[in-house]
Amino acid sequence: MTKIASHRRQAGVTVTVLAGALALAGCESMSPREKGTVGGAAAGAATGAVLASVTGGKAGTGAVIGGVIGAVAGNLWSKRMEEKKAAMERATAGTGVTVAKTADNQLQVSVPSDISFDIGSATIKPELRGVLDQFAQGLDATMLVRVIGHTDSSGSDAINDPLSLRRAQSVRDYLDTRGVPAARMEIDGRGSREPLADNASEAGRAKNRRVEIFLREPQA
Repeated sequence: MTKIASHRRQAGVTVTVLAGALALAGCESMSPREKGTVGGAAAGAATGAVLASVTGGKAGTGAVIGGVIGAVAGNLWSKRMEEKKAAMERATAGTGVTVAKTADNQLQVSVPSDISFDIGSATIKPELRGVLDQFAQGLDATMLVRVIGHTDSSGSDAINDPLSLRRAQSVRDYLDTRGVPAARMEIDGRGSREPLADNASEAGRAKNRRVEIFLREPQA
């Protein structure tokens, strides 16, 4: 068998394995963490096989090495983060709070204005305290938190920018009292520069007045 034929045969096997792994990654019964592992392994295997074949190595060996690396990369969303997301979803059901996994493997909790702050105020409402209490539960000293405050377009930037930052500070200070180390938290205020909805209506302005809390694990 010629080298060209051999590479083609190895590439064909890799493509077959990749297709099967990708199909498995789409299985609805799998958790996000499991799907990430399988999907990462499949993508890594394909990349490893191609690189090995092009550079004169064995596509099969390259696929194995690439698969291992890909599996690690695809499993960045840990079991702990998966469980935290599920706990936050249960705790905030029916409150208007949205809980999501971001594209870069962070947990995002978006809290609307009706349960976070009164208009023009940076004082935390009682409803928000319950959300923050649940958020703080189970966090260890290695996890990183970022809090971002937002306002609607009412008023000038001279008012909105410091108000959004004070809201983020209030959330950070409250979480600190609940055992989340202040050194592991960063804050920012975006004013009215990142609206979710049209500020022309009260409903739209209410959506834009919000606090977003991001949780991530440090990179190894």
